[in-house]
Amino acid sequence: MRVDIAPYIQVFRSRRISAIMLLGFASGLPLALTSGTLQAWMAVAGVDLRTIGVFALVGLPYTLKFLWSPLMDRFVPPWLGRRRGWIVLTQFGLMAGIAAMAFSSPNSAPLLLGTLALIVAFASASQDIVVDAYRTDVLHEKERGVGSAVFVMGYRIAMLVSGAVAMILSDRIGWHNTYLFMAALMAVGVITTLWGPEPEDDIAHPGSLQEAVWGPLRDFFSRRGAVAIMLLIMLYKLGDAYAGTMTTAFLIRGLGFTPTDVGAINKGLGLISLIVGALFGGTLMVRFGLFKSLLLFGILQAGSILSFMVLAWAGKSYPMMIFAVAFENLCGGMGTAAFVSLLMALCNHRYSATQYALLSSIAALGRIFIAPTSGYIVNYLGWADFFIVAALSALPGLWMLWRLRSEITALKNSTG
Repeated sequence: MRVDIAPYIQVFRSRRISAIMLLGFASGLPLALTSGTLQAWMAVAGVDLRTIGVFALVGLPYTLKFLWSPLMDRFVPPWLGRRRGWIVLTQFGLMAGIAAMAFSSPNSAPLLLGTLALIVAFASASQDIVVDAYRTDVLHEKERGVGSAVFVMGYRIAMLVSGAVAMILSDRIGWHNTYLFMAALMAVGVITTLWGPEPEDDIAHPGSLQEAVWGPLRDFFSRRGAVAIMLLIMLYKLGDAYAGTMTTAFLIRGLGFTPTDVGAINKGLGLISLIVGALFGGTLMVRFGLFKSLLLFGILQAGSILSFMVLAWAGKSYPMMIFAVAFENLCGGMGTAAFVSLLMALCNHRYSATQYALLSSIAALGRIFIAPTSGYIVNYLGWADFFIVAALSALPGLWMLWRLRSEITALKNSTG
């Protein structure tokens, strides 16, 4: 029987999808420049380890971004509209901040470098707020799955560029020129923002700052099953995230693979598999819809964790490692595409900047609370049983999803 794939790939031809993919690149680029790449620069420069540790605080804006997201819902810049106006403003701030970091020094001016890194992180978190809102506002319902997938692809490629590629470049052209080059790459985001379409619906912004702060909460909690939906958001990716906290340690310390093995297979192949999974999952969502995709991908996501259990039983096996890494990331990418689509579907476009920021913060809560227990579980039960526990931790999310099936099915046009 011949299957007509045209309806599934047609969505990729959208100008909106192209813009979202490139904005994903712009969102992902600054992250490593204030975290892993910055740590590498400081380590190479011989900065004290205690100072490097303190620099981890630079990442706080990403956790606290919901605090100023109401400002980006309430106020409209005098250019390019409520979403694109803020996006281009944050992007120019990022270009200036990253370039300024290039002229600083971790040895002679660590305080200045730390301040600049914090400014870059703030601008990056602000860009994330409004790009998430723009993606929520501009994509049609049928495009959400593919839009989520291409955003993840752009984001992950950018992290690779500002992470591994930047470190390689630093050995050849120096840290100064590397950071200047990364600042110039932010022009991709600026050009995309100027070219990208405006949301088709004319959505009124909050009439006051008070409404921008409290309106999103009133709107969300006025919905049927609001508290249960919050629990679903915390639980849906919990098993995947829990297993991920120990994957690298498992491969190196548990099985004896080398860091090179882990870098090439777990990071390299894992990244490719995640992107393929997100794209495949996003495409399937055109046919299956939101609820069926969440359920199917959630089951695959939970089951894929058990491939690491099999690897623990098999021992140091390269073929089994390749399969486990590829399968788990493929299913995780599919689950991510559906989950991001859920967050977008839950947002009222009037308050999408604040609601998406809050929902994404809620999504991280489960991982934050459960992750510290992972080492204790491994010590007590062993590696194979740890991955069984991780797979089981995905079941409450699937149960909550099934319980909320009518509410999720009703989301199709409720927030447009």
